[in-house]
Amino acid sequence: MSSLEFAPGLVVQGFTPPLALADFGLIAFDMDSTLINIECVDEIASAAGKKAEVAAITEAAMRGEIADYKESLRQRVALLRGVSVQHLQHVYDQRLQLNPGAQRLVAACKAAGLKVLLVSGGFTFFTDRVRDRLGIDFTRSNVLEIEHGALTGRMVDQPWGDICDGQEKRRMLLQTCQQLGISPRQAIAVGDGANDLPMMGEAGLSVAYHAKPKVREQAMVAINQGGLDRLLDVLR
Repeated sequence: MSSLEFAPGLVVQGFTPPLALADFGLIAFDMDSTLINIECVDEIASAAGKKAEVAAITEAAMRGEIADYKESLRQRVALLRGVSVQHLQHVYDQRLQLNPGAQRLVAACKAAGLKVLLVSGGFTFFTDRVRDRLGIDFTRSNVLEIEHGALTGRMVDQPWGDICDGQEKRRMLLQTCQQLGISPRQAIAVGDGANDLPMMGEAGLSVAYHAKPKVREQAMVAINQGGLDRLLDVLR
């Protein structure tokens, strides 16, 4: 597909903007480094003195250089053993911020009648709080196992499966569309890493936000400068 720099730092390919926001019924967001400013697993690791080690695995996974995302996440979570729940709260209170334009974009989508889905390879401790903060309708993410107020280094299996990876993000997008009675082509998917590509490939509009090169190349919209609400430049 040929790409066009629609505006500085805003690249579109495969369609001619603007599109009508009201033609969509769902917007799905990745969380870490997309809806929020941090990779939560990396910040938790700082309490264990292992941030550099964990962050290197995260970066490789997001760039698509690690084939088995689930195993990479298990490796990272294992390094978090012994970190206290209080430190998770500290990460949320002191380090986690919504990315610029997140509130405006979510509000605009909700005002236009879209439902909002948050799908994350991160953890319910954070997705639940971001969900409540933004009024998000649906979430899927991973549960950290906690015993005696500290992380065990493991995750808890859930009724739908073990780990929310790229394929689970895709499945959740399709399941939510079915639940809403809409086509996946009426969904928008926003992400930054390789594990977002499966859901982005199903959506009618795929959006890369300050993303890894592999993701920018495949997305219909790439926001390379500015906030998430720059998507509203191509959706009216």
